[in-house]
Amino acid sequence: MFRLIAVITFGGCVAISAIYRRRARRESETIPRRRERPPLVIARVVIGLPLFLGVLTYLVHPGLMSWSSLDLPDGLRWVGAALGLLCVPTAYWVFSTIGRNVSETVLTKDGHELITAGPYHWVRHPLYTVGVTLFGAVGLMAANWFILLFAAITLLAIRLVVIPLEERELVARFGDAYREYVRRNGALLPRPWRGR
Repeated sequence: MFRLIAVITFGGCVAISAIYRRRARRESETIPRRRERPPLVIARVVIGLPLFLGVLTYLVHPGLMSWSSLDLPDGLRWVGAALGLLCVPTAYWVFSTIGRNVSETVLTKDGHELITAGPYHWVRHPLYTVGVTLFGAVGLMAANWFILLFAAITLLAIRLVVIPLEERELVARFGDAYREYVRRNGALLPRPWRGR
C-alpha cells in the first residue's frame, strides 16, 4: 500500500514538474546548466543522483533497496503518505504560480519576474520545500534510511548552498524589492511573524 501511494505521489509531482518545465522552455529562454559553476553541477550529481536512483529503485523493485530498510512504525509511514499526497496539489500550486519563471539553474532568466503571489506569498522557495518534503515522504513510506539520509543531505545543500547562490542572483536583478521580500518571508517555511 505504501509503495502504491509513493508511486502516485512521486509520479504525480514528476508529471506536474515535467509539464510546467516544458511549457516554460517554450515560453521563455532556457539557461543551460553548463553556465553554472562546476562545483554546483558536480554537487547536484553527487547528491541528487543517489537520491533519485534510490527512490526509483524502491518504486520499481523495492527488494533491491531492502539493504537500507528501517524499522518504522506504520503510523510514521502513514505520516509520510499524508505528506506525499499533500505534495501533489502543492506542486501544482507552486508550478502554476511560478509559470515561465521556473528554471533548471540558480541563474535568473532575462525576463525573470519576481513572483510574490500564491505559495510565494508565504515562502521564498516553495518549490524546494515541496521537493524535499516529497523525497522525505517517500523515504518514510519506504521505511528506508538511505532515501531519508539523502533527502536530509539535499535539504542541507539547498539551504546552505543553493538558496544563497540563487538569492544572490535575485538580489542582483530585483535589488531592494527582493531584500524586502527576504525580510518578510522564510526561505523554506513561512515566518509566523512575517517580517514585522
